[in-house]
Amino acid sequence: MLLCFTASHRTADFELLERLERRAGDVDAALRARTDAFAGAVVLATCNRFETYLDVTDAAASDAAPLALATLSDATGVPTAELEASTAVVHDRLVADHLFSVASGLESLVVGEGEIAGQVRRSLEKAREQGSVTRELERLFQTASRVSREVKNGTKVGSAGRSIVRLALELADSRIADWASARILLVGTGNYAAASLKALRDRGAQNVRVWSRTGRAETFAVKHDIEAVDRDGLVEAVATSDLVVTCSVAPTVLLDRTLVEEASSRADAVVHRLIVDLGLPRNVDRDVAWVSGTEVLDLELIKLHAPLEDFTATDRARSIVSDAASEFATKGDEMAAEPALVALRTHVFGLLDAEIERARRHGDTDRRAEAALRHLVGVLLHGPSSRARELARDGDADTFIAGVNAVFGLELPDVDPHGLDSEARLSLRIVADEDKAS
Repeated sequence: MLLCFTASHRTADFELLERLERRAGDVDAALRARTDAFAGAVVLATCNRFETYLDVTDAAASDAAPLALATLSDATGVPTAELEASTAVVHDRLVADHLFSVASGLESLVVGEGEIAGQVRRSLEKAREQGSVTRELERLFQTASRVSREVKNGTKVGSAGRSIVRLALELADSRIADWASARILLVGTGNYAAASLKALRDRGAQNVRVWSRTGRAETFAVKHDIEAVDRDGLVEAVATSDLVVTCSVAPTVLLDRTLVEEASSRADAVVHRLIVDLGLPRNVDRDVAWVSGTEVLDLELIKLHAPLEDFTATDRARSIVSDAASEFATKGDEMAAEPALVALRTHVFGLLDAEIERARRHGDTDRRAEAALRHLVGVLLHGPSSRARELARDGDADTFIAGVNAVFGLELPDVDPHGLDSEARLSLRIVADEDKAS
């Protein structure tokens, strides 16, 4: 069973989202440690969203939600009551619809924003590296990436390059007289920094420098043909910048009031400075807004100016998501009968191979007859295969499994269909191909 805990700009304030994001690693480790309850887990943490996707074991199915909530509370230090008030729980079939909507940008602060698809993909990659992905979570996230591409290519959602970065720069337009001559400092060197730089250049920015607390500024600068700021040159860079865009994943504040006041007191400091804080956790301390000549535009303020949805495009996108979620659920239901189908095919074709081998030993080696027999077995399996899938889609796969056990005496054990090996899945593809041919 799939389960998702979600906290986003729709359910929680940015302060709570920041607290959760800071402890994302602890949450991930805590969930992976609960192997009795969670077979797998993927944590998705973005600037306006914190979610955990869980593949729940059968033993924990009835208590999964309170167990997950307690684990999150212990790992983050956020009281259970506060988490309950600021999160939503998505169960079973609705999980696919939710993630597909998230990956397509339909649940973002700026509907259709482009960065979220990459963030969903990277959360899966990270979970793979840590060994916390089950086949069902892999199927869920792979499908989410496919659906996000379908939404992008099949609708106008996101076609204008919507993103929080671009919205922030639109809001900054009234403060920047000439983008070409504006002196800009970029704080951060990750994927978000690259997206920010592209958005700045699209507005005509030419004088952009980059600073990094980790010493990666030089590499980023060479790659993107901009100027790097030394690690000890942050104060001077802030002092001489008309616009500072922070988009680092640093776990601590990078620009505090003391630093910005020092920068503002320099003889070469600009008179008016705008700082756009896109970091989560927050890169800029709230008190910086009190420094004379400095204005701060953070995620909370950006949220107030988020544009309304393009309803026509969004309705089409949600239709794509809904259809994909239904298809995902149907395929998941069908998978419940897969172990029995594999066992049945293996049993029947095993009997056929034994008879053919016996005939060969007696000198009967007509290849056309062998081919005809194999085709006949495929035809005979077509009916049971179709019926198995029908029963599984209706939530009655156990009836088919019990029938196979009773008629053929195979005594199938309880097998997780998502755990089938590649050979078993190949067998099922062969059966499906034979079904189609019939």
